[in-house]
Amino acid sequence: MNDIAYILSGALVGFLVGMTGVGGGSLMTPLLILLCGVHPKAAVGTDLIYAAITKLFGTVLHRRCGPVRWSIVLWMMGGSLPGVAVALLWLRHIGSPQEMAYIIRISLGVCLLITAPAILFRPVLQKWVLKHHVNGPLRSRIFTVILGFVLGCMVSLSSVGAGAIGMAVLVMLYPTLPLRELVAIDIAHAIPLTLIAGAGHWVEGDVVVPTLLLLLSGSLPGIWLGTQCVGRCPERWQRWILGSLLFIIGLKMV
Repeated sequence: MNDIAYILSGALVGFLVGMTGVGGGSLMTPLLILLCGVHPKAAVGTDLIYAAITKLFGTVLHRRCGPVRWSIVLWMMGGSLPGVAVALLWLRHIGSPQEMAYIIRISLGVCLLITAPAILFRPVLQKWVLKHHVNGPLRSRIFTVILGFVLGCMVSLSSVGAGAIGMAVLVMLYPTLPLRELVAIDIAHAIPLTLIAGAGHWVEGDVVVPTLLLLLSGSLPGIWLGTQCVGRCPERWQRWILGSLLFIIGLKMV
């Protein structure tokens, strides 16, 4: 039954990622902790590797990556790599496994509660920034590095944030860029970020390979099915369903 639960969880999350492009880490880690009883640190480590492979496969299916502005990606990586290192070192020096599980669970809940409004109100944020945009090139770069650092910490602690929060903040920092280019930037940063953070957890022995394989066996077909449903559900409904679900799970985690 546990194997079936992992496969079904992977299929569900893969379907949502294929249809909406976000929600992988935001949903998989809570499912592993709440429904499958996986230790929080192992859930985060396993989900990071799962998310990297899933996003890569989903990107190939969508074929929507426009020209990548590598300068922005590199500024983000300049912040996210130190963020990953800081978070992993902090996790290594936490005392007991119980304390570690508690901190990761609370971090996950807080990240979900931040992610939910970022998804729900993304169009509102974009309109507001376009109307009041005062960021100059230097300020945008500084905030891009800060964004990368915050994402590196969040992703390493909870596996949440690389897609949804990264996309929401990129829309605010670069409101004049086409959405296609912002998606390309977000994915180009999220895939190596989750791989690097996941590798750090792998070294610590936090990746459960059999669970990872079961999740992928469900998620890859789920992503394919989700991509077939793109456009059949209004974007507004997708945002409100996913955002509300993440808010409820976030409350449950904290």
